[in-house]
Amino acid sequence: MTVAMRAVPLTGGPVELRGALDVEITPTGVMPSRLPAWTREQYQDAGVHGAAVMPSGVRLVFRTDACALEFEILTSTGQLDSDPGLRPTGMLELMVNGTLAARRQAPVGNVLQMAGPGQVRRVIPGEPAVVRFAGLLAGMKDIELWLPQQTPTELVALRADGDVLPPRSEGRRCWVHHGSSISHCIEADGPTGTWPVVAAALGGVDVINLSQAGNALLDPYVARTIRDMPADLISLKVGINIVTLAAFRLRTFGPAVHGFLDTIRDGHPDTPLLLMSPISCPAFEDSPGPAMISPDGKVTSVGDPAQVAAGALSLAVVRAELERIVNVRQRHDPHLHYLDGRELLGPNDTDDLADGLHPTAVAYRRMGKRFAAHTFADDGPFTP
Repeated sequence: MTVAMRAVPLTGGPVELRGALDVEITPTGVMPSRLPAWTREQYQDAGVHGAAVMPSGVRLVFRTDACALEFEILTSTGQLDSDPGLRPTGMLELMVNGTLAARRQAPVGNVLQMAGPGQVRRVIPGEPAVVRFAGLLAGMKDIELWLPQQTPTELVALRADGDVLPPRSEGRRCWVHHGSSISHCIEADGPTGTWPVVAAALGGVDVINLSQAGNALLDPYVARTIRDMPADLISLKVGINIVTLAAFRLRTFGPAVHGFLDTIRDGHPDTPLLLMSPISCPAFEDSPGPAMISPDGKVTSVGDPAQVAAGALSLAVVRAELERIVNVRQRHDPHLHYLDGRELLGPNDTDDLADGLHPTAVAYRRMGKRFAAHTFADDGPFTP
């Protein structure tokens, strides 16, 4: 006997959208965003919005006794002028009772022809497509449907052949993380393979990933966003974009870090807060930015190492300054902690930087395990 599929409201119903701070209504459906709507008037670079609507860590959560689910979506996939191939659309992953049950390739929808990162030149419109998950475990079960971390995804419809109920309240702590592309994890093998999601699963917490590829630049609107949202745990991974974009000098970097922390502390004075420095990246360890991509596809520095003595920032300088700031602030903020990013990926792991900067999918999973082992350990900064 075939059971008819029934529409399930995506908003205002039993489905909870976790990991997104805003839902933008589009002509097609709804677009999750990892930054609140009010921030849009405060950034000039379209790449910020492009990163915010890449749903890293965003998932639909509900309970159901359905044996089949249909998810209709419209993706927007990038195509660089310098490379005729489409960027990978990524994976949709279905978790059932906490276990990965199925994976589906996200379909190609809109194609964004781009002159460069964040520089959309033309949109070739596409059509929504249906992704189906069938043969699910019988009976009531907990469902998490994870969206592809690298592809903006409009939610058009959700259908089920059974009842759909709100998710249970599990009482897990909420961990808010902000970082760069190395925390956004575009190169991961799926949305549950990003290092923050791997770490959150091992630590038994719910993660909200506010990381913005190419845009971890101590923007005040990000600090205010974190200040005003619920959070039991907070971590910040700071430095790589600041170096590769040559965005600060030593004179301005320290006060900007202090200001970012001060704003967060206005809303979370006693919340455990972990400040992390960059992972290893040989091209920028002792050289400042800016960065460029060499003919072999590797990211390299075009900055002058001699300028470091005059205040230009290398990764070595950034790590020393972040550790100094934490040491100073710990005198009045015992809940502030520091982690050297090389504990997650160090000098002996740099073969796992596919382009000289970004970790491979395997390395991201290893980073998640190392973060959990350090941070959620019995004596770690995120110990209950």
